[in-house]
Amino acid sequence: MALTATMYRFRVDLSDVDRGVYEQLDLRAARHPSETLRYLVTRVLAYALSHQDGIAFTRGLFEADEPALWVRQPDGRVDHWIEVGRPAVDRLHKASQRAARVSVFTHEPPELLRREASGARVHRGNTIALWTLPLPVVTALEGAVDRSTAFTLVRNEEQLYLTLGGRTHEGTVTRAALVDPKA
Repeated sequence: MALTATMYRFRVDLSDVDRGVYEQLDLRAARHPSETLRYLVTRVLAYALSHQDGIAFTRGLFEADEPALWVRQPDGRVDHWIEVGRPAVDRLHKASQRAARVSVFTHEPPELLRREASGARVHRGNTIALWTLPLPVVTALEGAVDRSTAFTLVRNEEQLYLTLGGRTHEGTVTRAALVDPKA
């Protein structure tokens, strides 16, 4: 018997001062049986920090040719391809050929992915945004996730503030290009 996905609901009060985005998000995210909770919360944080009209969770782990999130045009063109974790460099190469913009959100040390990419051929690798989320924020959300979780998320001058259960967790969100443009 095949295992099925588990649905989670996230209510996010988002104030992204850096981008001028202020929204009340009511998200439903399916967690694949092989997906870790940390990966799930990273997907949710990536959704909030990339929020714009048309953003959507994809079938992700159920579909090898789809990212964790994307923004698509009605005709199917991909405006923004958003990966989570530590995707394979060849996957990012293909994504940058398909999409106008590619981003990766990770909670791992960015040097690992940048090192892998430095010796590989990555189409427009210097334009792929590598966002590193602060581990204390990811860990706090991971530890509080229930089937229905509500929290406040504020980004201001690349500082991230996550408030849940009356406690605020914070850290710096860093952005770098996947491939050093000078290389």
